[in-house]
Amino acid sequence: MEYLALAYYWFLAAHIIFVIFWMAGLFMLPRYLVYHQEALIAGRAEEAALWVDREAKIRKIILTPAMIAVWLLGITLATLGHHWAEGWLHAKLFFVLALTGYHGWSVGYARKLALGKHSLAGRTLRMLNEIPALGAALIVILVVIKPF
Repeated sequence: MEYLALAYYWFLAAHIIFVIFWMAGLFMLPRYLVYHQEALIAGRAEEAALWVDREAKIRKIILTPAMIAVWLLGITLATLGHHWAEGWLHAKLFFVLALTGYHGWSVGYARKLALGKHSLAGRTLRMLNEIPALGAALIVILVVIKPF
């Protein structure tokens, strides 16, 4: 039993580390998208091509691997800690699913920009940058306060 308790804290530490990595990527990629779109609109093809490369690197090196680790470690923690029946975890999972969807949308929009297409106004794209911060704040409140 002592081994499981120790393992739980190692999984928790790893989970928090990968959440930080994932959130860093979720803060950076949408900002990259703003700059990429501005370069496209202004007709700066060489700069836009650099943003395509940067977006691919952040996605492949940080964003997607961190998201996968967050999910695997989170499921492990919920199982080891017997949290599956707790309401706060269900609410947290809702927001983690929403951030995962946002991650997917960001990657999709990056691919769209790589093809030279854009469909959002710059202001809208900038406002969408705030979604990860809001999601992270709500998740931290749920995990720390455990309101239900």
